[in-house]
Amino acid sequence: MSELILIVDDEPGILSTLGGILSDEGYSTLTTTSGESALTLYEERRPAVVFLDIWLADRDGLETLQALREADPTAAVVMMSGHGTTSTAVKAIKMGAYDYLEKPLSYKRAVDAAAGALEYKRTLQAGAAQVAPERRRDRGEAERRLSAAPDLPLLAETGRNQRTLRHSTVVYGLGLHSGQRTGMVLQPLPENSGIHFVTLPTGVEIPAHVSAVAETDYATTLSGEGESIRTVEHLLSALHAYGVGNLLIKVHGEIPVLDGSALEFCKVLEEIGVAEQVEPQREVVIDRRYEVNGAGEKVLAIEPADELSVSYLLRYPPPVGEQFYELKVTSSDVYKREIAPARTFGFMKDLKMLNELGLGSGGRLDNFILVGEDDVINTELRFPDEFVRHKILDIIGDLYLLGYPIRGKVTARLTGHRDNIALLRRIISG
Repeated sequence: MSELILIVDDEPGILSTLGGILSDEGYSTLTTTSGESALTLYEERRPAVVFLDIWLADRDGLETLQALREADPTAAVVMMSGHGTTSTAVKAIKMGAYDYLEKPLSYKRAVDAAAGALEYKRTLQAGAAQVAPERRRDRGEAERRLSAAPDLPLLAETGRNQRTLRHSTVVYGLGLHSGQRTGMVLQPLPENSGIHFVTLPTGVEIPAHVSAVAETDYATTLSGEGESIRTVEHLLSALHAYGVGNLLIKVHGEIPVLDGSALEFCKVLEEIGVAEQVEPQREVVIDRRYEVNGAGEKVLAIEPADELSVSYLLRYPPPVGEQFYELKVTSSDVYKREIAPARTFGFMKDLKMLNELGLGSGGRLDNFILVGEDDVINTELRFPDEFVRHKILDIIGDLYLLGYPIRGKVTARLTGHRDNIALLRRIISG
């Protein structure tokens, strides 16, 4: 018997269009224009998934969502809106919605949302410890048209399983360079999906892969179909260290900077919980030395090793000076203690140029280190060598844009995001 989906919307055109899409995919559908009627129909028919509009004539969609979740904590609800904002999407997810779609609905997004919501509901009903249960083999690629990064010749199994999050969560904050308030939704994905960004409200999917890198000035920016996601490296750094490889990240323009480090992302991952999945994890095993040379003394290289390690030599004028640090990424605990707290930094002398470039607008006294001519101006350092540790944080994040964890010894001197991405492209090209 096909799964039943309830569609709640006061626009007849949406009921007809969405009903047709889902019917074409083999689902049975039930429709209504009323929030009150939706509650009654849910109680009587217990549909597997509900597509629910934010704006209804008789009852607010978020109120209806709350009532559905109170009546059935396993209710899988996909919210829809033609006039929503990032804050509306974030609120819906926080209240328990599985997904949030912007109108006009695309065929692909609607099908993906239905299939994903079904997986989510089955997990809740089973009371499973992990978010992504066995995939629905009978529906093939229609269930989730997101694929992992392309295969590389250097891939080998790690002896560990793939990982995602136990359930969805929301992170609020400012974008460091845009200065805009942004809400970010982290949503589990099944095995072999990879990490993908989705732009709000446009719904453009951008893979977390070096092929999508568009800019590397002061931060790493991914782009696709005219949309961009800025400053991905801090979040990816934490995901790399914790081994989370299947995740959907919905965000408006830029990843929240939070306190300028990766520590808050580590706390989110630990609070939500990392879920072991069934499929084995693969990693990029470096087989020889790969190197890129920049201007002057800049050098970035990676060579074979038994684990991921990064050493970095940094040199700036006083008061920063020369700093060196080396980290072996043996566990998420080591990363969280030694690297994650290190914050991004900037110099007073560069503020005018950053402002002219439209960057740094979200920099506040509590989310980055501001360096003056003689001393740090706005904060106490968390480590005497916090600057070089943050450079290592960035490298670990950028490395994850290969699409897989990496095993090798990285040696860096005076390098930045542009060099990190150049090294990844060198590895891919062989």
